[in-house]
Amino acid sequence: MAEEQRCQEGHRLCANNCGFFGSPATLDLCSKCYRDHRLKEEQQQTATAAVEKSLPAFSSAGAGAAEPTADVTEPSIPYSPATATAVEVKEEEKASKKAAAASAGPSRCAMCRKRVGLTGFRCRCGSTYCGGHRYAEQHGCTFDFKAAGREAIARANPVVKADKLRKI
Repeated sequence: MAEEQRCQEGHRLCANNCGFFGSPATLDLCSKCYRDHRLKEEQQQTATAAVEKSLPAFSSAGAGAAEPTADVTEPSIPYSPATATAVEVKEEEKASKKAAAASAGPSRCAMCRKRVGLTGFRCRCGSTYCGGHRYAEQHGCTFDFKAAGREAIARANPVVKADKLRKI
């Protein structure tokens, strides 16, 4: 009985009732719920900032600018924060799809065109190679390893020169 009370005093269950223990440092949430909570807050802040950033553009265009009369080919869509947020979400989805396609990279060896998939080796010259062509000597790499080494050494070891002492 005393042991149960000690556990209950020292530990609190997550405020979301997920079954895990939370702590006062994480708003009485478990680590997963706290991470989700922070992620939602960050998304709300970025969405709010984007809407606020776009609001002055819409308000200044409507307030002082003259409306074009006959040259308008597109119908005007009334602005609302929900419309702007939906457009931003669609643009973010398109950007994430493009980034996923780019991160997947080419799935063939640049030398023999063999399919490599996830086992391909990315060289410093920017191409992907199979296991047989992964070494620079095998595929005639154009990357200048000597110059890269010199630059790395120069960055790691800056020139340290002491001031000369004046003779008395």
